Amino acid sequence: MSIRPLGDNLVIEIIDDAEQTSGGIFIPDSAKEKPQKGKVVAIGTGKTLDSGEKAPMEVKVGEIVLYAKYAGTDVKVDNVMYKILSVKDVLGILE
Repeated sequence: MSIRPLGDNLVIEIIDDAEQTSGGIFIPDSAKEKPQKGKVVAIGTGKTLDSGEKAPMEVKVGEIVLYAKYAGTDVKVDNVMYKILSVKDVLGILE
């Protein structure tokens, strides 16, 4: 099964940071911060402008992005966590 985002939405695969500190201590799920990084796996067609044309998406499939902490909706498909969010919630692209 796959997810096809609509409009100016995109689907990212959430990237969890290390669950262990550099000193070797494991961090329980309850103490972890929400991840804010993910790999873009699908993009929508873009926002429809007043003229009827589609605005091009600023991100591409395969890029690693940073997004707002509480942005989007979490979805689990085939035991993989994804987040569907608007392109306006993307804060930057890691290069």
